[in-house]
Amino acid sequence: MTLERLILAKPRGFCAGVDRAIEIVEKALELFGRPVYVRKEIVHNRYVVEGLREKGAIFVDSIDEIPPGATTIFSAHGVSPQVWAEAKEKKLQIIDATCPLVTKVHFEVKRFVKEGYHIILIGHEDHDEIIGTRGEAPDHIQVISNVNDVESCDVPDPEKVVCLTQTTLSVDDAAEIIKALLKKFPKLVLPHKDDICYATQNRQVAVKDLANMAELILVIGSPNSSNSARLREVAAAAGAKKALLVNRVVEIDPAWFENVTSVGITAGASTPEFLVQEVLSYCKSLGDMAVKEIDGVEEDVKFVLPQELVRFSKVLTSRG
Repeated sequence: MTLERLILAKPRGFCAGVDRAIEIVEKALELFGRPVYVRKEIVHNRYVVEGLREKGAIFVDSIDEIPPGATTIFSAHGVSPQVWAEAKEKKLQIIDATCPLVTKVHFEVKRFVKEGYHIILIGHEDHDEIIGTRGEAPDHIQVISNVNDVESCDVPDPEKVVCLTQTTLSVDDAAEIIKALLKKFPKLVLPHKDDICYATQNRQVAVKDLANMAELILVIGSPNSSNSARLREVAAAAGAKKALLVNRVVEIDPAWFENVTSVGITAGASTPEFLVQEVLSYCKSLGDMAVKEIDGVEEDVKFVLPQELVRFSKVLTSRG
């Protein structure tokens, strides 16, 4: 074994939107008791979901699976107006855990459609976030996922077209797609602020630094986590000899470490730190080696809980 150095990315793991979403489910269980229903995975991490399921959360794929009047939480990825309508028809007690940065994109969709724009939405068509965002105005939105899709883009009026993005994309990939769109649609309007969230950008910057320091990059995250998958892609593009996405330590193959002197470890924004520590402990068990955490951005973002949860809390407290 030639492993000499372990390098931890900073920042890594949970972002403010994920922290908030998990807190919402835990607070709802505390206030209303078991069960509370959660439409889709609250965040894209199997172990977070399993932990909340053990506490009493029931995860469902559709509103049809929820009993009338039940306490229901929408996931951090957001939902379409159609889902809201279905939930209200069943008189569900709704708590919206949509990340505020995703909500911002939904507001942008509604504003641009009202102003007569056609929207090109960059993202992964089958991702929960894109499904919810597109649902705001399906007749006015087309989804593209790569530069090759730009050629087939057709809009009603090239003078009135805007580009929005999924919040968890690769910053570099999105920039390339936007560059191609601008070439095809010179009047393309871009949002005043980046749609790609601060946490996604910070973790991608950190993993680029990591790729310059380590031969093997391990990204801890679930396969269905968009931001985790993008971290692996960014690490590979930044020059890492090998970059792998690992759900948990049991998936690690000791053969990965053959003739490797340095390993970098990071985690997607929906990955709990205990999974990182499991991987770190495994690597340290391979021999005596130096462990270093790179300098990175200190994140102090905190999102407030949704008003409906605060309101329910006050009502229940007053009854008590």
